[in-house]
Amino acid sequence: MSSSLESDLHQRHVETKNTETLTSPPPSTKVPPAPTTEDDDMEPLPSQPSGASMMTEESSIQRFMQYCDGSLSAFDPRWRNWIIRGIFSWVMILGFAKLVSMGPLVVSIVVVLIQIKCFQEIINIGYIVYKSHNLPWFRTLSWYFLFTSNYWLYGESLIQHFGHMMNKNNFLQPLVTYHRMIAFLLYTSGFVGFVLSLKKTYYLKQFTLFGYTHITLMILVTSSHQMIQNICEGMIWFLFPVSLIICNDIMAYMFGFFYGRTPLTKLSPKKTWEGFIGGGVSKLVVGFFVAGFLSRYQFLVCPLEFYDETGSLKTSCIPIPLFQKTVYTMPKPFSFLKRTLELYPFQLHSLVLSLFASSIGPFGGFFASGFKRAFRIKDFAATIPGHGGFVVRKSTIFCIRLKYEIVLLGSFRLSNHNGFVY
Repeated sequence: MSSSLESDLHQRHVETKNTETLTSPPPSTKVPPAPTTEDDDMEPLPSQPSGASMMTEESSIQRFMQYCDGSLSAFDPRWRNWIIRGIFSWVMILGFAKLVSMGPLVVSIVVVLIQIKCFQEIINIGYIVYKSHNLPWFRTLSWYFLFTSNYWLYGESLIQHFGHMMNKNNFLQPLVTYHRMIAFLLYTSGFVGFVLSLKKTYYLKQFTLFGYTHITLMILVTSSHQMIQNICEGMIWFLFPVSLIICNDIMAYMFGFFYGRTPLTKLSPKKTWEGFIGGGVSKLVVGFFVAGFLSRYQFLVCPLEFYDETGSLKTSCIPIPLFQKTVYTMPKPFSFLKRTLELYPFQLHSLVLSLFASSIGPFGGFFASGFKRAFRIKDFAATIPGHGGFVVRKSTIFCIRLKYEIVLLGSFRLSNHNGFVY
């Protein structure tokens, strides 16, 4: 009996040993250790970016807004905002009209200044939201790249329109000849500076903000550059789209304020279908009459030209056919009212441009609203009381700029092809 018990125990011992052999890894196979790299020290991006702690620099404007709120405390908050927005809308319209009366060069300078302000608003968001206070040279490099981009693009415009005059100046002549080489070296220097500023702890943040800065430059600088190009080809190519945006913003707000019931998009809950449609229809009507009004004046439709004899800019010319009155035969359904109608061809173009602007332009505002929601901020800045910062106003212009570029270039190519003088 004892021998059978011993054999039983021996059998169990053998089975246990075999089981351990099957479950244990082969002696030649080694489990690799957990990877350890220096990247463990890297600071991650914020999982939930928040700009709630943004410090606004426009403290005087905020104090003024508090004063306005106190003065209008008897009104409902909704009507209070309506009054403030209305007052400052008229202030901006009158200020814009004054700038236009001062000439295209002043308008161009203002466009550049607004571009710089928009850049500051967007870069400040990245600087604060990503907690970039410890990042070496972030702000310096961002502004350096803005300078480099402006030097390249605006230099190209100056050479295109005033190169003949600049070549006569001994100081400016080398800048004209080697403009693109200088611009390339400036950007390369900034790129090298960025690489040298990289720190192990902040790699991910630095590359994220590098891309953030370049996308901002692509949107702001290129659109501002094309606006100034439009101004050089004739102020009407700048004034007309801006007039449409002003009209759309005002009328969409008015229709939405009084009749708005149906939300348009979750990105901007205050926007309504009633405001969207009302603003679009108003833009078609107002744009038609604004186009006719602007087409009357040579200094608005003629491109800028520099005359060596007088040493000054000249904005007088023989307008291209697009800005010359033409007699049109009315279609049969409307011929009983009037058989012919005298219009500027640009007025007919304005209907298509207004339709495009009313359907696509608001998406610039939606884009800005989505951006603010992504970073959990209420406004880009408090620069314009009741309206926020400049970025929202400029984002709409960016959306419709390309359409006007196509029309502008197409009309001039057609006029040159047919031998018209302008």
